[in-house]
Amino acid sequence: MPPRWNEDRLTAKLGIDYPVIQGPLGGLSSQKLTAAVSNFGGLGSFGAHGLTPEAIKEAIAEIRSLTSKPFAMNLWVSMEDEGARTSDENAFNRSLVSLTTHLAALGAPHPTFKPYSPARFEDQARILLDAKVPVFSFIFGIPSREILEECRAKSIVTIGTATTPEEGAVLQEAGVDAIVASGFEAGGHRGSFLRAAEDSLTGTLSLVPQIVDNVDVPVIAAGGIGDARGVVAVLALGAEGVQMGTVFLACEESGASLLHRQALRGKKAGHTALTKGFTGRLARGIHNRLLQELNQEGTAVLPYPLQRSLVRNLAIPAEAAGRSDLLPLWAGQSANLSTCTDVSGFLTSLVEEISEIAGPIIQWSAARREKQILK
Repeated sequence: MPPRWNEDRLTAKLGIDYPVIQGPLGGLSSQKLTAAVSNFGGLGSFGAHGLTPEAIKEAIAEIRSLTSKPFAMNLWVSMEDEGARTSDENAFNRSLVSLTTHLAALGAPHPTFKPYSPARFEDQARILLDAKVPVFSFIFGIPSREILEECRAKSIVTIGTATTPEEGAVLQEAGVDAIVASGFEAGGHRGSFLRAAEDSLTGTLSLVPQIVDNVDVPVIAAGGIGDARGVVAVLALGAEGVQMGTVFLACEESGASLLHRQALRGKKAGHTALTKGFTGRLARGIHNRLLQELNQEGTAVLPYPLQRSLVRNLAIPAEAAGRSDLLPLWAGQSANLSTCTDVSGFLTSLVEEISEIAGPIIQWSAARREKQILK
């Protein structure tokens, strides 16, 4: 019997019906969205890197109250950039200059410098380990050998993120269960960790087959995948699953604001750009006034996560004022393909369309992958 597109090593490993993973979406996650994707038969994910350990524990409990299906919790291994701990008030004030005019126009208070209070990845990871979450996904590096060994001992599936073939090889060497091949088309942050993000901008169609041919674990394609055509394309390249973020960000169940969801469905959503100005780390969002101004030459940008905290001082009043032009609007290059308003409706349509067009392509890809494994 020919293989079905939704039956492969990834779905077997994760215990899901369809190899469709919802991108973790960082601070725009919601327990409702995570559970909705998992309840449908995909893998819902929750980005917890910005939460305290106690808040992570509460989020896990809420997700478990909404679904009995597998779900993923996502963390950032690297929590800060060089210079974050030594950045001073003078640096803060230099970076604030680019926001002061907008803050005054919105009647927002003038933020003042506060010393950086670092968070520890290990403390966050401990919550996931103690809770025995079904899946632990991560970006910006690789957890310690001790953490990965504890995951294996507790049957927690691990998914690492690679933005280059070299990162994929290092993740396999570390013993992860699956690898997300994240092309530069993806929205949000570039999760690079071996080289600078600016030197790791490989496109999805180039990245996926290179990683597939060099690792033994299932590869999950991410970046610029917005509909069934994109899913079938990366499955043909050897991926055994897809991770989609922007399309789910537009759904009512996401944690994105109404302004953000409206922007994703607007005509300008197709114009995206990379910037360090929103958080201090390279990330992709819709090109708007804020992104353009923060990308101007000479604009001072604090190290991550200090810049992220600074920009929040503008984002909160801008959202209250309905000023989407002054918001960080995370989005991938296929944002214009986003038609999702509710998770169930979107996934039902996606699965039906993939099933209609996938047949021969999936059979060929599965046969090629089998030959590759046997080499």
